[in-house]
Amino acid sequence: MQNNDLKVIDLYNNSDSESINRFNSSVHSSYRVVSNYEKVEADFAWLDLMEDTIIYIDNILRNPNRFIVNEEEVVNVEKARRVTVETIKHLAKHTNFIQEIEDNGDVKPSKILNINKDESYDTYENRLIYTLINNMKLFIDMKEKDIVEESSLKDDKKCEYTAVANVGAEKIKINMEITSKLDIHKNDGSKNGVSLPERIEKLKYHVVDLTNTPVYVSLAKAHVAKVIPPVKKTNLILKNTNFQYAMKLWDFLQSYIQDDDTLKKESKVVDNDDDLKAMFDDTFLLNYLAVTSIDKREIVENNSHVKEEITEKMINKIIEINSDLPIEKIEGLIDEKLSIIKNKSEINLSELERKFNEKIFNFEERIRKFSFR
Repeated sequence: MQNNDLKVIDLYNNSDSESINRFNSSVHSSYRVVSNYEKVEADFAWLDLMEDTIIYIDNILRNPNRFIVNEEEVVNVEKARRVTVETIKHLAKHTNFIQEIEDNGDVKPSKILNINKDESYDTYENRLIYTLINNMKLFIDMKEKDIVEESSLKDDKKCEYTAVANVGAEKIKINMEITSKLDIHKNDGSKNGVSLPERIEKLKYHVVDLTNTPVYVSLAKAHVAKVIPPVKKTNLILKNTNFQYAMKLWDFLQSYIQDDDTLKKESKVVDNDDDLKAMFDDTFLLNYLAVTSIDKREIVENNSHVKEEITEKMINKIIEINSDLPIEKIEGLIDEKLSIIKNKSEINLSELERKFNEKIFNFEERIRKFSFR
């Protein structure tokens, strides 16, 4: 398992508390943090909804709601196209249009009522769709003029910190600069491999196609009045699937808030937060301790070298006292002392040194008193 403990914690805990106190009491520092934040949230819900709804609007215009309009006009009899029941009834009420009655009873009128029957698209439902298409055109134009092409997040920070401190005659300085940059680009309005500009152009093409249908052309030519909210909930609008989808788009456009694309910017400078200053001062201390730890490692390494030299001299001294002493005897003595140290590591170091020195002294004494006969 990986050890995630910070080494500086051990460094701090093992450092001289008196030096740390002297350092902390003498620190003079200043800092400045500059932050620039910008977040853009682009909203493409309008584009998704229009793309999904365009087919239902097309269905309505391809199979429009219509009614028959009767246009009545009194014309000279030679201009009349056909005689209907309504024509006879009208002539019976307006006998002044009778020119003569022949002996056989035939009636010769001078003028008669002519009725032209024509289909009209000027229904409430059609005018609703006509108004919706015009609203779509205006909305797309508005969006194109001030389009936010993607969502993004930028967060830049810069910190400058300078400080001095004293530990006895030692003077410590630090000059530190930290920069942090975050730049993320996410939703760019593309969909299924089609870029945002391409999607908008394709949508505009479909809207133009809607304006070329007979229903739209007829209503535009007649300069019909646009539908003003609230919308009348006729049976066709409530029950027809195509109109149900069209009404979702209608309601969306009516309730749309122009700042759905949000832009948030924030810039600030921090240079008087006591807690933040204290944390920077703490890092100054840890940096100082890290630098001074180099000297401590050198001391440990030097002590090891000295110990090796002392041990080597001691062994040489033992051998020089009596060169005829069996080498096995010397190795045995050394191995014995090493075993004692390894097997009794809990014994205080000073106690081990005392016992080891005592054994060495006794051994030297025996060697000194030894004489050949």
